[in-house]
This record gives sequence, C-alpha cells and structure tokens, in this order.
Amino acid sequence: MITEGLNTIGWAILTLYFALLGVLTLYGVHRWFMVWLYLRHRRDAARPLRQFDELPRITVQLPVFNELYVVERLIDSVCALDYPADRLEIQVLDDSTDETRELAAQLVLRRRAQGHDIVHLHRTDRVGFKAGALEAGLAVAGGELVAIFDADFAPRPDFLQRLVHYFTDPEIGMVQARWGHINSDHSALTRIQAMMLNGHFVIEHTARNRSGRFFNFNGTAGMWRRSCIDDAGGWQHDTLTEDLDLSYRAQMRGWKFVFLPEHIAPAELPVEMGAFKSQQHRWAKGSIQTARKLLPRIVRSQLPWTVKLEAAVHLSANVAYVLMVLLALLVVPAVWVRRDVAPWLIAGVDLPLFTLSSVSVAAFYLVAQRASLGSWRGIVRWIPFLMAVGIGLSINNSRAVIEALRGRSSEFRRTPKYNLRQGERLRSRRYRVLINGDTWLELALALYFALATGFAALAGLWSAVPFLLLFEVGYAFTALATIAQSLQRSDEISESLEA
Repeated sequence: MITEGLNTIGWAILTLYFALLGVLTLYGVHRWFMVWLYLRHRRDAARPLRQFDELPRITVQLPVFNELYVVERLIDSVCALDYPADRLEIQVLDDSTDETRELAAQLVLRRRAQGHDIVHLHRTDRVGFKAGALEAGLAVAGGELVAIFDADFAPRPDFLQRLVHYFTDPEIGMVQARWGHINSDHSALTRIQAMMLNGHFVIEHTARNRSGRFFNFNGTAGMWRRSCIDDAGGWQHDTLTEDLDLSYRAQMRGWKFVFLPEHIAPAELPVEMGAFKSQQHRWAKGSIQTARKLLPRIVRSQLPWTVKLEAAVHLSANVAYVLMVLLALLVVPAVWVRRDVAPWLIAGVDLPLFTLSSVSVAAFYLVAQRASLGSWRGIVRWIPFLMAVGIGLSINNSRAVIEALRGRSSEFRRTPKYNLRQGERLRSRRYRVLINGDTWLELALALYFALATGFAALAGLWSAVPFLLLFEVGYAFTALATIAQSLQRSDEISESLEA
C-alpha cells in the first residue's frame, strides 16, 4: 500500500500540515498576482494634469518623539526644500520627553532667525500619539496641502516640487513617494529590510495603484490635500496604523491616490533587531486593527469586487504569520510521518504548493530588486536569507495579530533611529530596545529545528533539510541578534522598549 504504516495520528498531522500550507499558498498565489499586475502596469506612469500657475501653500509636518540623534538632520533637510518661502510652513510636532525637546526648540529658533516659517509645537499629554500630534498640528496649519516626514527621513530639495503638480487634478487626495534607504549596506539586517520595503513599494504599491485598487499612505514621504483629510474624517487613533486607516477611508469616499516609484525620499533603516521587530509588531497589529474596523464597511460598500477582494487580502495579510507559527510546530512531525507515504504521492502535493508559495516569494523580491536597482547581480544569494528572516518574525508578528484580534490596545511605540556614522558602535546610543519573552521562544524554536535538521540528515530525509534550515536560520537570527544587541547597552539608557 502507498500509505502502509500511516496511522490516524499520522493522517491528522499530514492533513493539518497541508491545510496550513494550502492557505499560505493562497497568499503565495497573491504574490504571483501582484507581480503580474506590476508587469502589466509598470509603464502606466501617472502624469500631472498640468502645472500650477501659482503654487499652493504647503504645510510640512514633522512628528517627533525622543529623536535626539536624527531631529537635526530632519529639520536641516526640510529647511533645504526648494519651494517658495512665502508658500511653505513647517511644523515640528514634538511630543518628546527628553533632551530632544530643547534641541528641537533651539533648531527651530535658529531656522526662524534665518527666515524660515517654522514653528515648534510641543505637547505634554501625547493623546493619540502620532495621529494626535498630526491632528493637533492640522488644527493650526495654513496649508492647502500637507506633507509629512517622520524623523528618520531626509527628503531631497526637489521633493515638494516633484509632487505638488499632481494636485492640479481636484480628485487627487494623496501622493506617495517611494522610500529610499540611507544605510541599506550597514548590515545583513538592513539589507534584508531594504529588499522587503522595495517589494512593498515597487511591486505592491505600483500594482495596486495603477490597476485601480486601493493602496495606502505609508505615514511619511507623502503629501495630502487638506480637504481630503477632513472629508475622510481626519486623523483617528483607534488603530496603530493611522496612515492605513485614513487611506482606506479617503479612497472609500472617492478620493484618488497616486504612487510615484520614481520619486524617492531617503530614510534610515533600523539597525538593531529589537527595533525592527518593534516596528513590525506595530505594523502587523495596526493592519489587523484596521481590518476589523473597515473590512465590514468595505464588504457592504458598492465598490467593485476586485477592489473589495484586494482590500481583504491586503488588510488581513499578517494573519499568515499565525499560520506560519502553526506550520513551524507541525513541520517536523509532518516530515517524520511522510516516511511512510509513497514519495510520488507527497511530491504530487508538495511541488505545486512549494512553487506557488516559496518560489513566489523569490520571484516577488527578485522582480522588485531588478526594478529598484536595475540588476539582479548579487541579489539571488540573499533570497533564502530574506525568506528565513520572514519566518523568524512569525512569533513577534503573530503576537501582534492575536492582540489585535482580541481587541487589546497598546501605545504607539516609535522605532528608534541612531544616525550611526561609519564605524560608530551601537553601544553609544540610547533608546535601546530590550528583549522580551518572544526572543526566548524564537531561540527554543531555533534549537528545535537544529535538532530536527540533524535527525533528518541522519535518517536520509535530505529533501527536508533545506526547508528545516530556513526555519532554523530564521529563528536563530532573530533571537541571537536581539540578544547580542541588547547586551551592547549604553551606560545612560533613557528609555526601554519591548521588542
């Protein structure tokens, strides 16, 4: 018999394993679809209807919270923007509780003395966190258009001039530029982050926007029409992704968005694993919170079914991390049980699922890197590591998803940035992110998969070894990097954040 020796428990393990892999495969199919949409629409670039005869007044908002190392770079970059001084207003929206407040105030005074229309608006209550700061700034803003930059950005001088003319179309509510990466070569971690973000921006944003589906403002490096924000209900802080929330509400009101992949705003990537995981946790939790808030409304709307379906996949995508954790717990028993099943039967199920899921990840990021960098050279070898890091994030992001599904609220934790110079050590920086229980679970899973890889090799199950290695490397990297960097503590840490 082709399944001789396979008992009820074995069948249950395999059935659940392939069911989980099947659902994850659907997300893989979606990646293939995104690549197809991108390739189909990559030349459908947006163009302004015309040029403004008289440039509109723009308010640039800079939300800041304890950003001692990057606030000066941010203010200097924004004050260097090439836009008529009498049409430009800059707001430093400062919720800081440390020396950043005094530094930002001094920088603003200096720039005001140089003739810039810039104000320092400090809050002490932090109600609504970033969304609350943006809302408070908007209440006293004088611009028809509002550009937003987070503290880790350093926009180029021509940023406003490149985006502003798209607003000659009265239906345009928001224009988003692509994020660049100042420090992508700092480490393996920053390189992987750059690849992930390139995939999100170049493939997903382009595909969604140019095919008529919803896409979202990314919280920074974009420009809004003030009336669009107001019409959509303003900044709300019942989710951790106020940018995603407002974007969907605005598009549901009929406003059009534009994504400009050719216009890049340089930014600093997190250099420590704890900060990266904290950022990913916020994004994952916020997306599920937004899904709970808006998906029922979207489903009941008169939007085209293609828009509804893409919105459902987009907003629920982080649920895949929970499935990945369950898959990780089953993969070793499933590999062991499969010894008693005919190889051709397993291959008939495995190969299609593998092609549609894992290979889709590789294709997705290869196309993104080719579009971003103009070449595939040196990229292919990073794809397995990128896949491993995605697996390694599954514990951290699953916790975020479960918290959101349970309706558990939490404060907005910004991602600390350090503006490290060449050769400068992380030890010299504050705002370090400390480890939590997730790290020890990741370490335990890394050891588990290391043992499983060894047993599989001894048992001659060589086809399973690469798959097991992905899990081993992913969990080991996220755990060990978090632990190693948490040991490089500064003598004067002023803030601790959970990773």
